[in-house]
Amino acid sequence: MDGSTTIAGIVIPSTSPWFLAVVGVHVVLGLCCVVSGAAAMLMTKRRGRHSTSGTIYFWCLCVIFISATVLSFARWSDDKDLFVLGAVSFAAAFVGRRAARRGGAGWATIHVSGMGLSYIVLLTAFYVDNGKSLPLWRDLSPIVYWIAPAVVGLPLMLWALLRHPVVLASRRSDHGEAHP
Repeated sequence: MDGSTTIAGIVIPSTSPWFLAVVGVHVVLGLCCVVSGAAAMLMTKRRGRHSTSGTIYFWCLCVIFISATVLSFARWSDDKDLFVLGAVSFAAAFVGRRAARRGGAGWATIHVSGMGLSYIVLLTAFYVDNGKSLPLWRDLSPIVYWIAPAVVGLPLMLWALLRHPVVLASRRSDHGEAHP
């Protein structure tokens, strides 16, 4: 692919209409993931808004993984790391969602771990790909793009795994009675 397109200060390494269209879908759904994932994390953990936000996150992430796969294969030598991050993020979300849907003893530990890791890796992929073009971030070392989401996210996830009442209740449950 020859040429590049710059949108809002971010260089997109193509002028191809199909590539730009896939990038457009990818960006819109990425924003939906960030918002719906944060909403699910901040809401009361029970069926309703939390589950709806989580479902939106999961299905938007599914399409993001598909678009990331297409974009990565189009520029494999430059974007193979982004493909791997997308695969890890989607796999973690799949495991987390499946645990919540199945219930059982300890389901919430798996759910929080899977969804939390998925969100951290989603943000990592964003910063690895775009950090060099973002105000403030562009002045940081590229290693920060790889570790900042985990430095912030893992302590929050650990807190939830050790303290959140739904997680603690699910550990005591034999049949998923605490399942939201």
